[in-house]
Amino acid sequence: MSYDKGLQDANIKIGTKQTMRMVELGQAVEVYVAEDADSRITSKVIALCKKAGVKVTYVDTMRNLGKACGIEVGAAMVAVVNE
Repeated sequence: MSYDKGLQDANIKIGTKQTMRMVELGQAVEVYVAEDADSRITSKVIALCKKAGVKVTYVDTMRNLGKACGIEVGAAMVAVVNE
């Protein structure tokens, strides 16, 4: 999955709570994290991803991550899930 191609066509869950849930359930294949998101929030999910063996990809801004997902607002993180 390439971030450059956009995430609109992928099976994704947007947001911190949904991303954490998908990782905990073992359904996340890859997690995209915005570098400008609050590290108090992202550090927990990144640690969980490392523990679960889920690939973490960093995106420069929340705004760009939201745009890649096809939403009008920024997103701190997004999980690509198994279809």
